[in-house]
Amino acid sequence: MEFLSEYASFLAKTVTLVLAIIVVLTAIAAQRGKGRRKAAGQLQVSKLNDFYKGLRERLESTLLDKDQLKALRKQEAKAEKKKTRKKTEAKPRVFVLDFDGDIKASATESLRHEITALLTLATAKDEVVLRLESGGGMVHSYGLASSQLARIRQAGVPLTVCIDKVAASGGYMMACIGEKIISAPFAVLGSIGVVAQLPNVNKLLKKHDIDFEVLTAGEYKRTLTVFGENTEKGREKFQEDLDVTHQLFKNFVARYRPQLAIDQVATGEVWLGIAALENQLVDELKTSDEYLAERAAQAEVFHLHYAERKSLQERVGLAAAGGAEHVAARLWSKLGQQRFW
Repeated sequence: MEFLSEYASFLAKTVTLVLAIIVVLTAIAAQRGKGRRKAAGQLQVSKLNDFYKGLRERLESTLLDKDQLKALRKQEAKAEKKKTRKKTEAKPRVFVLDFDGDIKASATESLRHEITALLTLATAKDEVVLRLESGGGMVHSYGLASSQLARIRQAGVPLTVCIDKVAASGGYMMACIGEKIISAPFAVLGSIGVVAQLPNVNKLLKKHDIDFEVLTAGEYKRTLTVFGENTEKGREKFQEDLDVTHQLFKNFVARYRPQLAIDQVATGEVWLGIAALENQLVDELKTSDEYLAERAAQAEVFHLHYAERKSLQERVGLAAAGGAEHVAARLWSKLGQQRFW
């Protein structure tokens, strides 16, 4: 028992020392980071044709015997040599982007740089494919994300949007900009509507004799509040604002997908891919993997990702979190092995 007590004391001291070092490093990083601009990110480009080729070659090397594999590689080398000698037109290019949306559409920061980069080279013969996943979020955030995609359309570059899981509300606002929308059979689409909600604790405050006053300059500066007493006039104005936003949303979708019966689909409802195809919310049922594999047989497919460089402070913070988690895991593991409970 004395050994366990000493061991626990040793671990406690070790954890304390590690945390102290982390605090010091974080403070140093914060001090050094003051007044500095955020480090620029970097555009990462990978050729998906090589990725697909690697998958196929790995499978071939496992399934075929040495003679079969040798003959296949020889045949491929001859075909490649023949193709090199023969003058052919350059293959079209496909630029693949990813957007994984949260409520604030945070991925827009990377998307804007990726689009700026590809528009310096892309032509009407090329194609941009956006793999989109988003359940929607803030109106202004997704409005900006949609405006970034509109730059592709304005430049005359074909845009295809692939949805494997969900593109609803603000996500569908982005998707509708695509000249072609491809969806997995059971992806969730639609939700062309606007929602706003907030709690009101005014009655609870009154019950405890607590007054809360809201002072404004401008009749509709504050329509609904959390703590103050809401009025019917305020509710009407708030609903009016929602209706205006909804109408703008409907007009935006109808502009890019005029084939939609917009009043029938802009009810806030969602549809699975199969039903979405019937309602013309999408143009084709297919996974993004299937579509890109098909395009890779016809074109050079490049995946673009703009990676933000993390500051020293952010890197130290991540390292600190990982280090603390590791130490805690080791501590629990050791104590568990010693049955110190």
